[in-house]
Amino acid sequence: MDDALARLVDQVQAARADKRVLDIRGGGTKTFYGGPLRGEPLDMRPLAGVASYEPSELVITARGGTPLAELEATLAAQGQCLPFEPPRFGAGDGVGGTVGGMVAAGLAGPARASVGGVRDYVLGAKLLNGRAELLAFGGTVMKNVAGYDVSRALAGSLGVLGAICELSLKVLPLPAATLTLRLEAEQGAAIRRLNEWGGQPLPLNASAWWDGMLVLRLSGAAAAVRAAHEKIGGEVIAADVAAAFWGGLRDHRDEFFVGATKAVESGATLWRLSLPPTTAPLKLSGEQLLEWGGAQRWICTSAPASVLREAATAAGGHAVLFRGQDKSAGAFAPLPPAQARLQRELQRAFDPDGVFNPTRLLPAA
Repeated sequence: MDDALARLVDQVQAARADKRVLDIRGGGTKTFYGGPLRGEPLDMRPLAGVASYEPSELVITARGGTPLAELEATLAAQGQCLPFEPPRFGAGDGVGGTVGGMVAAGLAGPARASVGGVRDYVLGAKLLNGRAELLAFGGTVMKNVAGYDVSRALAGSLGVLGAICELSLKVLPLPAATLTLRLEAEQGAAIRRLNEWGGQPLPLNASAWWDGMLVLRLSGAAAAVRAAHEKIGGEVIAADVAAAFWGGLRDHRDEFFVGATKAVESGATLWRLSLPPTTAPLKLSGEQLLEWGGAQRWICTSAPASVLREAATAAGGHAVLFRGQDKSAGAFAPLPPAQARLQRELQRAFDPDGVFNPTRLLPAA
């Protein structure tokens, strides 16, 4: 055990003995997300670095505090990437998130609907639990799961199961060809067309609709991209402009999210709704942006939480309070009693004394 890891173990042991709460912290770029922060920061950044990387095997292993920017630069040098495009909040400020925080938050970018989410790329993990024990799950190969897959359960756990010390991730080659198209369409028509295209063998990698404009990204073999363009039509966006657009959407630096952040400062709330992609336009007040073929819908509004959650539930989905000053309604939709009980039992199994981030995922019992 090296010094950085030994110090973390000592901190957890001391906190447990003193009945103190620790707030697992990497780059601190997602402190706005989830329930209220509690406890002293447990700084994961000293536990950094790429432990191993086999480009031919499409697997990389990195320590939890490794800057996400460093990991992506290492992959890019070999023509590879994290295809789910995790958001890089704060990267423009020279801070940036960490690999452990990426998995703990479980957030994915524009390509999520076509390539899968964070959990689909987690092969293995090493975790420091609330007993100050180092546990290892999964491995570094594609098929290495027997029983409950704890390593993937870490995706979106927001640290309530423990501090992520190391991760093994599946990566993919960068696409051979990419093309971005723009088409005018009102929201209902955009949803219908996206679902129509989604049922066809088209290399549709990402989509976004806002304010009457539908933007599509095609990725894959050059011939497939050309054929899809001929079928879909639309205006071709220059590569540099397209890259800036998708990067801004991924990192919430584009016009919609900049406006939403300002609105939140004035009392509005930014909601993220997960819905069946065929769901018709929701009649809710506020600005809306659609991603993932209509399955993810961002709404910036001053409407009460109950209105958003009732609308999402009626459509067969759920609503997350992504950014807002008032989180009294809870960041996440309340779980059914049976699921809430299982989640709390899982947390107690890993952290019986509630050392880690106790209210980030579920409110206090």
